[in-house]
Amino acid sequence: MKFYHITEKPLKIYGLAVADKETRRFWKLTEEALAKFPQYDYLGRRACGGRVRFCTDSPRMTIRMTLAQTKEDINIPLSGSAGADIYLGSGKDAVFLGYLAPAVHVMEEITVEKTFEKNGEMELVTINFPRNDHLLSMEVGVEENAQMKEAPEYSIQEPIVFYGSSITEGGCASRAGNAYTSILGRWLDADYINLGFSGSARGEEEMARYIAGISPMSLFVYDYDHNAPDAAWLARTHEPFFRIIRESRPDLPVVMLTRPDVDKEPLEAKERRDIIHRTYENARKAGDELVWFVDGGTYFGSEGRSECTVDGTHPNALGFMRMAQTLYPVLKMALKARPPKA
Repeated sequence: MKFYHITEKPLKIYGLAVADKETRRFWKLTEEALAKFPQYDYLGRRACGGRVRFCTDSPRMTIRMTLAQTKEDINIPLSGSAGADIYLGSGKDAVFLGYLAPAVHVMEEITVEKTFEKNGEMELVTINFPRNDHLLSMEVGVEENAQMKEAPEYSIQEPIVFYGSSITEGGCASRAGNAYTSILGRWLDADYINLGFSGSARGEEEMARYIAGISPMSLFVYDYDHNAPDAAWLARTHEPFFRIIRESRPDLPVVMLTRPDVDKEPLEAKERRDIIHRTYENARKAGDELVWFVDGGTYFGSEGRSECTVDGTHPNALGFMRMAQTLYPVLKMALKARPPKA
C-alpha cells in the first residue's frame, strides 16, 4: 500500500486551528488562544470536531493512528473517547464504514491501525478524529494503483461554530460521528468547528471575542448552560456574551440552546432556560431577526427520555440523534436567513 499523512495533499483537514505533522500537534485552539485561556489548556489540544477528507477508488484502505494516551473515561467506550470513525459520501446519504480505536487504556503513546474494505468506485471519505485523547499522527494507506483526489468542498464552506460544554464536545457519544455536532455537519454538508470544553466553558468575554474573530463563519451555536456554576453566573454572562458576538458580527445568525437534561432538577433547569430565553427575547425586541432559541428540554421527546443519556446528563447515541433531529430544521432555517454578501 502507499500511505499519505493526513497533512499531505490531496487530503485536507477541517475543523482544527493547528495541524502540524512535524510537531505532532492537531489542536482545536491555537497556541495564542491556549496562552490566553489556560483553563482550556488540555481540552484545547484535543482534535474533537476535526476531520480529514479525500476521495479514493481504492477497494482497501488502511488507517494508522497515534495517540498520546488513552485515559479512561468511565462514561465513554474507547470507540468514543479514543476512536476515529469513517463515513463514505456526504449529506444525509453518508454511510458509516467503521471505526478504529485502541483496545486498552494506557497512559503512554499508542499506535493502532485497521484496514477497511469498500467498493472500487471513487468515493468521498471523511474520517472524524477522536474526541478525548490527543491525536499525534494519522496516515491513510490505499492500494498502489489506486487514485487519490481532493474532496469536493462542503456545500456550506464557511464553518458553523459550536461553543459549549462536554455535550457540545461530544460526551458521551459511542464514537466521534455520533456527536450531535458531527451529525449536523454531515446532514447539512457543512464545515464546522467544535469549541466544546468539558466542564470549562463559562461564557468568558475573552472567549466571546475570540469566537467573534473567527472568519469566515456561517453560523454560531452556543450552549454553555451546564458549565455556568449557577443561574446567577449564567445571568451575568449570557447576554453580554451574545452582545460581543453581535457587535462584531451584525450579520451572523446565532442559535441559543439550553441544556437537554431537565428532568433531574426541573426548577433550576427552568430558571436557566428563562435566562437564555431572555437574551433571545431582548435581541428580538431590539429588532434582531438573526437569532433563534431552542429549548433543550424538547430534544429527547416524551417517550424513552431516560434511554437518551449515559448518566442522566450526557447524551448517548440515541440522545444525540434526537438532538440533531430537533436542531437540523432550525440550523437550516438560520443558514438560509444569512444576508447575501455584498
